[in-house]
Amino acid sequence: MTNYSFSQNAGSASGTFGRRTRLALGVALFAWLAACSVEPTYKVPDAGVPKAFKEAPLQTQAGQPAGPHDTGTWTPAQPADDAHRGQWWTVFGDPTLNQLEDQAQAANQDLKAAAARVQQARAVTQAARASWFPSLDAGFGPTYEHASPASQYLPQNSSVPTQTLWRAQGTASYEADLFGRVSSNVSAARSDAQQSEALFRSVQLSLQADVAQNYFQLRQFDSDMDLYRRTVTLREDALKLVERRFKEGDISELDVSQARNELASARADAVGVARQRAASEHSLAILLGKAPADFTFAQTPLVPVTARVPAGLPSTLLERRPDIAAAERAMAAANARVGLAKSAFFPKLDITGAFGYESTTLGDLFMWSSRAFFLGPLAGTALTVPLFDGGRRKANLAQARAKYDEDVAQYRQQVLVAFREVEDNLSDLRLLDDQIREQNDAVNASQRAAHLSRTQYEEGEVSYLNVIDSERSVLVSQLQASHLEGSQAVATVNLIRALGGGWGDAKPAAQPDAAPPPVPLASR
Repeated sequence: MTNYSFSQNAGSASGTFGRRTRLALGVALFAWLAACSVEPTYKVPDAGVPKAFKEAPLQTQAGQPAGPHDTGTWTPAQPADDAHRGQWWTVFGDPTLNQLEDQAQAANQDLKAAAARVQQARAVTQAARASWFPSLDAGFGPTYEHASPASQYLPQNSSVPTQTLWRAQGTASYEADLFGRVSSNVSAARSDAQQSEALFRSVQLSLQADVAQNYFQLRQFDSDMDLYRRTVTLREDALKLVERRFKEGDISELDVSQARNELASARADAVGVARQRAASEHSLAILLGKAPADFTFAQTPLVPVTARVPAGLPSTLLERRPDIAAAERAMAAANARVGLAKSAFFPKLDITGAFGYESTTLGDLFMWSSRAFFLGPLAGTALTVPLFDGGRRKANLAQARAKYDEDVAQYRQQVLVAFREVEDNLSDLRLLDDQIREQNDAVNASQRAAHLSRTQYEEGEVSYLNVIDSERSVLVSQLQASHLEGSQAVATVNLIRALGGGWGDAKPAAQPDAAPPPVPLASR
């Protein structure tokens, strides 16, 4: 009897130990499968970033321009798209521009739409993260059912009555993160959200640059209108002079007709510039989130922009471009979706359980004897192993890999385009300085020639055609100088845009002595 008792206890202990061992092994296997992700390791591909910009002169330690063999002080590019760029437009030292930028930040509708897209992407990420946790539900209501005899442990052909069952129960369901199925989906959603945030910053930077460009273009039109206004005044004075000399009999009527033609042409050209200015003002109003009828900008001629972007900027600033950051995040999302497509080749485990009360009558529903539970799926099986699907999963994996390759190519292309834009604007600014200097000399020479032509005409030494040609040359050279100054301002803004925003050591430019006071913005 004693031996039998010992044997029974030992068998019970051995069974308990065996169940615990199997349970521990099952938990360990489940944990290993959950930690085993098939998502490829993500690494940002090499984009071939050069050490220096071709159009930016490097500086030696002595402060002199570096030679072609100097390496410069460039550092390896590190993503910094979320770095604070500050109010870079303040470098122009223009209070009116600062005011316009603030208005655009507060009211532009494209920027508001981009912000809403960020919120959408964040919500999608939150929904994906919810898959890491079980889903809990509670329900109450009747079910009209007819059970099979076998489910009631009755012989075949037994009569099982149809009945109404009342249930009040809570249900829990959970999908195990086997082979990184859930985590890859979360990773893809997170990268999509980060891409949306980078695209928001790209829209924001574009808006800031567009406001500055439109502002400078508007002021360039004001300069053109000021030139035509003065030209019309000169043409009117010239017409009076020609008419007086015609009355005195010194010249023929041909000179009078030519003078009137030049006056009418100048007035017509002035109207053409006014048309362009009106369209530019309307565009600026839309950027500010206003109807064109509610915005009026006082006419103010453009003054030369003295702000200069420092040459030799580190390549890390190029990596701050939000469009490059968005392209890089698209690659990360595509890489995660490759892992998601791979996980479809492996088993899937769905765990479902419910506990509550079940009764044929509503009055007995919440009695302790009416309790019931089940563990397992309501339909199908808990563990699903894929066997055959006609090549669907293989095609989905090939599509995910091709999408990743596409995003890699687009990322590298975006980097190349970014460097081209920087080089273009650096060369523009460098060559514009020389062109503006030469154009100013041309303006001075044309004004001197016009003065001599008018003097000689008044003395009767040359015909009025010489005066017309010289005055036309003055107008053309002045308009070209005005356009170059506008191009210089726009190129400065474009360079800042190409570099991804502001920089740390930039200082606001001092306004020239001839700069006008801040222009008040009027609404009507």
